[in-house]
Parts: sequence; structure tokens; C-alpha cells
Amino acid sequence: MNQTLTPPRQSVPGRAWALVRNAWRGLTSMRTALVLLFLLALAAIPGALLPQRNLNEQKVAEYIADRPTLGPWMDRFELFDVFSSFWFTAVYVLLFVSLVGCILPRCVDHFKALRTPPVQVPRNLTRLPHHHTETVTRTPEQVIEQARGQLRGWRIETRPGQRDGELTLSAEKGYTRELGNLVFHLALVGLLAAIAIGKLFGYEGSVIVIADNGPGFCTTSPAVFDSFKAGNVNDGTGLAPICVRVKDFKADYLSNGQAEMFTSNIQYQAGADLATGTWRDTSIQVNHPLRVSGDRLYLQGHGFAPTFTVTFPNGQTRTETIQWRPDDAQTFLSSGVLRIDPPGDLYPTEEERRKNQIAIDGLFAPTALFHGSLLTSAFPKMEDPAVAVDIYRGDTGLDTGRPQSLFALDREMIAQGRLTKEARVNLRPGESTTLPNGTKVSFDGAKEFVNLQVSHDPAQQWVLVSALAMMAGLLVSLLVKRRRIWVRVYPSSGDAGTVDQRRTVVEMGGLARTDQAGWGGEFDRLRARLLDSTKTSGE
Repeated sequence: MNQTLTPPRQSVPGRAWALVRNAWRGLTSMRTALVLLFLLALAAIPGALLPQRNLNEQKVAEYIADRPTLGPWMDRFELFDVFSSFWFTAVYVLLFVSLVGCILPRCVDHFKALRTPPVQVPRNLTRLPHHHTETVTRTPEQVIEQARGQLRGWRIETRPGQRDGELTLSAEKGYTRELGNLVFHLALVGLLAAIAIGKLFGYEGSVIVIADNGPGFCTTSPAVFDSFKAGNVNDGTGLAPICVRVKDFKADYLSNGQAEMFTSNIQYQAGADLATGTWRDTSIQVNHPLRVSGDRLYLQGHGFAPTFTVTFPNGQTRTETIQWRPDDAQTFLSSGVLRIDPPGDLYPTEEERRKNQIAIDGLFAPTALFHGSLLTSAFPKMEDPAVAVDIYRGDTGLDTGRPQSLFALDREMIAQGRLTKEARVNLRPGESTTLPNGTKVSFDGAKEFVNLQVSHDPAQQWVLVSALAMMAGLLVSLLVKRRRIWVRVYPSSGDAGTVDQRRTVVEMGGLARTDQAGWGGEFDRLRARLLDSTKTSGE
């Protein structure tokens, strides 16, 4: 009676372990790493095409407002926060794990290959692409000893052969190639680890500072920055204390208005200087940051901050300088808004005071060019500044508690009639206009501001070291050739089949593991040198 044999069922822990093992093998395969690398590049496309909230939140708000149906759905899928989204992070982490799991076993293989002795002599050397056979008047031992002397710098292994009196020599060179591969793969793991550490423990903050030798700022808290982004395990506390004052700013332009160089002279305090009150002078430029206390202070950009003075009917004045946003990167035509609260004792009630707040909204041109009454800018350098502004009076929303844009008025206040336009004027420095209630608004000129970024990356130097090691290892692995030489020697046989101890048959073969132009010539030179020395010694 035939019985069907069924394989034993695997236990639940065994099936679970097999599932985990197969998933790990699939994740750490080179094919999976390439697929994840492609997905990462694909996932980065929305970050390049769509406005990102960490770069320009206002543009994101405008983009969503212009697309009331599609915009909120795009926001739910974090298309405006691509590089911090859950799906981009998931692909990045999987790629990191895949690369590490793929690279480390290769490092072990390269380490083993680095220690491997030369392989035995092949049975038939005539099948190799480079081979030669010759009979010399020497003993096998003398030939092998002479070959060892000619192959200095090669890793050599001698073994007895299968014939009586036969000796073999295996020589290999180019083990540095495996060392280069090992360094490359280990440096790649180090690079990935250094980048991850920097993202976890680093931080980055940006702040706009008026370049007029004012009080500046100190990096004591994330609150001093206009925008701050901490690492995943960094809560923003424990920042390296640095105080900075911006003395001035200078921009060099070509005749066509193209920026050539930005330079800012600053003073800073760090470390013991904070206790002694010592200020140190230095200058920073684009891509030439100040490095102090483990942080880097970058000069990222600049712009203009118009200054207005408002003289209220009772003679009291308020003067403010606020940065405006450059809307045109070529001419630095800028837009912005300035809100001024009247003195507290000017009006009898808070409600009456709120009804007489002043808002100045408009454009600033560093080098004015008028088309009739329309203002534009002809050059990015401040040579002939002017403003075209709308002046409003009413409730600017300063007391509402609602967040407002630094560069635009709350249009809802205008639509409700709580903020009314009193004047529309073009002004140059020193010019002014008077509102119907007697309030005088004067344009005093403009100052330049700089956008500074403070970055902290505790593993930045290791990123550089790892990158340099990767390049060095890659160059070694590409330039060094792994090649092998085999020599088999045995006593020659006479016509009657007798062994002639005075004559030795020398068989040589050569093979390059990565065949390149020039290896054949090197084999011929080695062969000629070896056989010539053998003949010379035998004379």
C-alpha cells in the first residue's frame, strides 16, 4: 500500500524566523538598494517642484489658497513638507538599513580576500591568456629560488607538484585593490552614520539682523531665531552661546546687476569672551562662514529695511525700521508692511487708540525707476531709493492675538472696513505726506539687513573624512590591477624517457583578475627577466 509522505510542518517560531530571515535578505540585496535609491530620488521631486513650508510658509499658504480643493489634500499627504514627511523618512531609513546590511557583508568578503594566499597552479597553464614554456639548464630548486628573487613585492606561495621533482610557485600582486574596496565600503557606512548623527543631534536656525551695528542677537534659545529646526533628538536646549553684532554689509555687483560677492563685517563673542565682554572683529562671506564653538555662522542673503517716522497730531513720533521681502532677485524690488501703534496717552480709550493705528504697505526700490507713477527698480544696489506705499489708518490687528504675516496686511480687516486707506504716495528719502487727521508719515531712507544662519552638526568633520576615504578607496580599487603569475618546474625527460636532472622544464602562466591593457606586456617583461636570469645563472 502506497503512502504519500508529507513533509513535517514547521513550527510557528520557525516560520516566523524564516519570514524575518527572508525579509532581511530581500531588504539587504543590491537590487532592493537600487530600487530604494530610485524611490528616494522620485520622492524628492515634489520637494523641488512644490513650495516647502520650511523655506517659505507664505508661498505654501498662497498655493493652498489658490487651490481650495486640491491644496488641502496635498497638505494632508505632506507634499509641502516633503523632506520631513513620514513617507520620505520611511524610504530614507529603509535605504539606510539596506545599504548598511548590503555593505557590511561585502566588507567581510573583501577582508577575507585581502588575507587569501595565492591559489594553486592550474593543471593546464596553456589555457591561460598568457603562457610560456621553455627548458633551461638548471635544477627545479634553483629555478624556483631565482623566480622568488625576481618577484619581490609579490605574495608568493611554493608547493610541491604531482610529478617527481616537480615544484610550483604561485605569486599574486594587487592586494591593495581589495584594501581599496574595503576602505571604500567602510567609509560609505561611516558617511551614512555621520549624516544620520548630524540629523539627529544637529540644529539649524535663521535670523534677520539689521546691518547697522545694533544690539544683534545671542544664540541662547530657539526663540531668538526667526526659524529654527532642531534634530530629531534635540529639543533646542543646550545651544552653544554665541553673540553676534552686524556692523555693516557690502554687496558687489557686475554692471548687469548680477551679484558678485556679499561681505558682512561682524563682531562676535563666544566662550570666555562672554564673561569678559570681549568682542572680536571678523568678516563673513557667502560660503565662507564663521566657525566658533562647534557652530557655523553663514551669511545666506540680504535685503533692505525701509525706515519710516510717523508724527502724530500731538507731536509725538514713532520711528521704525522693518525688513521688507525681496520679490525680484535681479533688481531687489521689495514689498512689505509696517504697523505703528499710536502713543498710549494720545486717545482717551483703548478702542479709540486701535482705530488710529497706522499701517504702511507697499514697494521699496533700491534704485528707483518710475513709469509714470508706477515704481520699479533698475538696479539691486541702493543708489536712488524710493517707496510706493498705501497708508492705512484703523485697526491693524496688533491686539487681536491672531498671527499675522510680517510682509502683508490682514485683508480681512480691510474688507470689514476696520482698516481704511488714507493715502497712496511715492516718496524719496526726506519726503513725507500728511493724512487727513494731521498725522504725518515720513520716509527716512533704508538700511540693509542680512539673513544669518547658525548651523550645528557634530559629525560634519566625519562626513568630510568619510567622503575623502571613499574617494581614495575608489581610486585605489579602480587603478590597482589584481594579477597572478604561476610557475611550474620539473626535470626534463630525454629521448628514451629518462629524466635529465641537468635540464628543467619551466612552464609559466599569467592572468589578471580584471584584465586591462598593458597586462600582457607586464607578463612578457616578467617572463623575459626570469628566464634571462635563469640562463645567466646557469652559464
